[in-house]
Amino acid sequence: MNYFRLLTMLSIAGLLLLGFSPSTQSSASHVRSFALVLSTQESTSRGTSAGADERYKADILVVVAHPDDEAAVTPYLARALDDGKRVAVVYGTRGGSGANQAGTEHAAALADIREIEARRACASLGIANVWFLGGKDTASQNVLQSLASWGHGAALEEMVRLVRLTRSEVILTFFPGVFIGENHGDHQAAGVLATEAFDLAGDSAVFPSQVAGPTRRLEPYLENLRPWQPKKIYYFDGGDSGNFKDSGPSYSVMGISKSRHIPYWRVALESFRAHETQEKKYIDSIGKMSEQEMEKQATDGWGSEQTFILGKSLVAGSVTGDIFENISASPAIPAPRTFSPPTMPTNLAIELGGPWSFYRDFRVAHGLER
Repeated sequence: MNYFRLLTMLSIAGLLLLGFSPSTQSSASHVRSFALVLSTQESTSRGTSAGADERYKADILVVVAHPDDEAAVTPYLARALDDGKRVAVVYGTRGGSGANQAGTEHAAALADIREIEARRACASLGIANVWFLGGKDTASQNVLQSLASWGHGAALEEMVRLVRLTRSEVILTFFPGVFIGENHGDHQAAGVLATEAFDLAGDSAVFPSQVAGPTRRLEPYLENLRPWQPKKIYYFDGGDSGNFKDSGPSYSVMGISKSRHIPYWRVALESFRAHETQEKKYIDSIGKMSEQEMEKQATDGWGSEQTFILGKSLVAGSVTGDIFENISASPAIPAPRTFSPPTMPTNLAIELGGPWSFYRDFRVAHGLER
């Protein structure tokens, strides 16, 4: 029983019996004021807070497809964590269709194991907040197949929810496109969803039940989040890196971690050791290498620098400036979305369909023509 509501009703009834007529402005004002006090006491008794839960605030939200994909940016994440940044990770799938070099488990059982591996890898870096969208691991080079098997609408709703929950300042994700060296449909799907969520999470008309307040004490549907607009989105692993020269900031993987006193590539490599189902043979071989051999392996994989591609920024700054350049605690104002009609050929033309035509329209819709 909601005793505060009952007390409010009884108190108002008592005031009316004592002669406070609701027909008079003064009496009605007293009744409303008394009810407001009791309502405030009720909210206080529940422990409600005017602010969001700070435990889940993220300066950086990493959005990738599979457990172990976070390794694409772990040298930079180690650097950011050293600088006091709060990092959270979202995985599109739990990786149930991957290989298993550590045991015989497959499918759903393998997904259970890979989720644990991902959480352990993140925890080794100091990242505790990790979520999974629940998409199906899809062996395809077609982003449309991956989006379909993930359940595009449901996955996007969850992605928007996580942006609003974490109130992330910067999103890091895979480049949404088809390039030589990066053709995995799931990787592209992660970039597509992250970009869509970047543009939609600040709009209160998008998934409005997420931002609606509770209507009763045990409200099971309305979530009481707030619209949130991230300030920047950066892409990584664009495949043919020659196409993206000077398109974003670069960070050395050779720098020494202030907290661990080892190179950032070494911090990242230690984190990667958790992913045994996918890379046990490689991980075992690392254990037999000298420090110099390990360094060569790491820099062959990550390069001597990690380079990001600036997708969109709602704050002033240079393209190649630091990821957190000009980012302050003030909320960003969502950019107005404008949709240009597709250009229609005036003469007979042949165009590629599938993901190629999708990306043509996607970049126009999300202001990524650059």
